[in-house]
Amino acid sequence: MKIAVLDALTLGPEFTGDVFSKFGEVSEYETTGRKEIVKRIEKTDIIVANKTVLDREALRSTKFLKLICVAATGTNNVDLDAAKDKGIIVTNVLGYSTESVVQHTFTLLFSLLGNVRYFDDYVKSGEYSKSKHFTHYGKTFLELRGKRWGIIGLGAIGGRVAAIASAFGASVKYYSTTGKHNDPVYERMALEDLLKSSDIISIHSPLNENTKNLITYESLCLMKPTAYLINVGRGGIVDEEGLVRALNEERIAGAGIDVFSQEPIPEKNPFMKLKHPEKMVLTPHIAWASWEARRRLVQEIVLNMEAYFQGEVRNRVA
Repeated sequence: MKIAVLDALTLGPEFTGDVFSKFGEVSEYETTGRKEIVKRIEKTDIIVANKTVLDREALRSTKFLKLICVAATGTNNVDLDAAKDKGIIVTNVLGYSTESVVQHTFTLLFSLLGNVRYFDDYVKSGEYSKSKHFTHYGKTFLELRGKRWGIIGLGAIGGRVAAIASAFGASVKYYSTTGKHNDPVYERMALEDLLKSSDIISIHSPLNENTKNLITYESLCLMKPTAYLINVGRGGIVDEEGLVRALNEERIAGAGIDVFSQEPIPEKNPFMKLKHPEKMVLTPHIAWASWEARRRLVQEIVLNMEAYFQGEVRNRVA
């Protein structure tokens, strides 16, 4: 069996294609571009890929391909109909990053709510050493207890965020992006009402026709000037120009962003135009990628391969 890992960089340096070597001969590539894909998969039996696009044109060249292991939950990089037409099995991995994304949600919020960057800079600058007082009130920080936390998308990740926010003493409400989800524990609200009444809004939804540009400048203007926005869902859900404008006009207090409309972000991304950069914490689409989450991801891909060799199909999407 010939196995190709097409974008090994997405697994991180700790995890190499060697983990799949018990199933066959492994070819590992850091990334695979459009011009390289046909040559790399035409004689391959199994593909492991995260972001590499496997569309009908690419799959047309394959003669031996039997299994595509998507190294993610989302499978929008694979033409599932084309795979089905060629009898290629497609599997994915579910739930591996939930705890990682939940933890990063709070990391972003507490970085903002606690003014961590400011206090760290103050101490390291030497100013604290010169102080006559044991503490410093140049900025303050806020408690989560008693705040209203509004969640957009109360799925597995949103539900865990809700439980932890509740444990901190926050009051949790949510908005269903499909309009169909009803939770027995948390109150569902219309988006406008949720935005108006919440102290924190966090986004945990996929990008689809219901969520594209869901949060616009006008939406942000509905929020409290003391409120914070956290987006660990998808970049296209929030209008980036609108968010920068809202922050520059002090319509909201701050934002924590892990996902972007284009990744990596271009140098001319609107987020580089902030008048007060301290109002926004940016991380490079890293919420999903704790060491433990990536280990779970690789382990699940191995299990998907093992199932295939045992004549079974695990986590099949096509």
